[in-house]
Amino acid sequence: MSQNGSHAITRRAPHVVIVGGGFGGVAAAQALKNAPVRVTLVDRTNYHLFQPLLYQVATGVLEPGTITTPIRSLFRSQRNVDVLMAEVTGVDKDRRLVEMTGRQPIPYDYLILATGVQGSYFGHDEWAPLAPSMKTLADAEFLRRRIIGALEQADQETDPQLREQFMTFVLVGAGPTGCELAGELAQHFHRVPAEYRHIDPRQARIILVEAGPRALATFSEELARGAVNKLRSLGVDVRLGKAVELVDEEGVVIAGERVRSRTVLWTAGVSASPAGRWLGVETDRAGRAVVGPDLSITDHPEIFVVGDTAHIQNNGKLLPGVAQVALQSGKHAAHTIRARVLRQPAPGAFSYFDKGNMATISMGYAIMEKDKLKMAGPLGKTGWAFIHVLYLGRAEGQLMLCMQWLFGAMFGKLSSRYIDTPAFESTVRSSAPVAGVRPAADQPAS
Repeated sequence: MSQNGSHAITRRAPHVVIVGGGFGGVAAAQALKNAPVRVTLVDRTNYHLFQPLLYQVATGVLEPGTITTPIRSLFRSQRNVDVLMAEVTGVDKDRRLVEMTGRQPIPYDYLILATGVQGSYFGHDEWAPLAPSMKTLADAEFLRRRIIGALEQADQETDPQLREQFMTFVLVGAGPTGCELAGELAQHFHRVPAEYRHIDPRQARIILVEAGPRALATFSEELARGAVNKLRSLGVDVRLGKAVELVDEEGVVIAGERVRSRTVLWTAGVSASPAGRWLGVETDRAGRAVVGPDLSITDHPEIFVVGDTAHIQNNGKLLPGVAQVALQSGKHAAHTIRARVLRQPAPGAFSYFDKGNMATISMGYAIMEKDKLKMAGPLGKTGWAFIHVLYLGRAEGQLMLCMQWLFGAMFGKLSSRYIDTPAFESTVRSSAPVAGVRPAADQPAS
């Protein structure tokens, strides 16, 4: 053991490969800091994304750099971690190899898959190019260009019908992401009316559609109802119990009604990355790999699946795809590996500690819920802001976040409204992959 108390690491030390640089993957690698193992963290990007605030990049509230941290900087002082920027394409369980594009496979003694999720179109994948989801930084920046570009095009359009289409925004799915994005869009359009000469952005239509009977289904009905009322007071047209039946180049069909829109955003369901298919294990309807109590897969105790990629049961209840599940499951897998390497008693079955649920609707309104504790309005917003600043982690990022929020609150201005294309993009690409995975991967949700 070295003088600082950590175990000496040699090339013969067990090799732990972690696929995915989101919450689960980073938490697992950090939890192995003093373990006598070599760690290779693989991701197709070189940064860790704080995804809960991704929608604020899409609406121009935050600069992209505020919610990203270079993965290498996270492990600058953790000498047993090597970072590899590469695309993972599969896993050879028998030979214990992680396969990648354009590189030799990486051997492993232990494997942790934390590859996250992607947008799910419920059997209508042909809608993806027309209604992009928001799972990566590239997605958020693309949506920002679409949103700002729509206003630019509307300001130039002389045909009233076409102008209305450019000023109609449809969001499909009224979960936390859909509600947060709808609320931020409404505020966005109220910040900039004087800057346009031929349109009033305050007259833009924002339609939030939910096929289920209510929005924010993971919250109590009381808090969800209050959030919907707040959205409606901001001018958002919230349509509950209305299914989207078609998405095409003209817009959408909602419960038989044609809505013409040039900007349709997908904030509905998600499906897991292809990790379950790589492993050839049982998956649920969302594609998540079914794992055992310790988060390993059947017949391969050296392979763990964590976060949104895993179907995790806790006290008979399926855990949601939120950041806290990813963080806690990543740490648990790492602690299990460390115990095995040191020949110590394993921590046993994974037990999730629910720290509560939260969503923000506007600058002064958010909802928070933990068991019987419920908060809404400015008090909820204060708690929401504190938690997000706290979990952003790095001091410089926390300072940048607070400054940009304060700047927006004091002056009503947005941080990032530039677009790098001369005209509105008429075609929408589908979501780009992340987390070390070829097209069909992603990162954890909030």
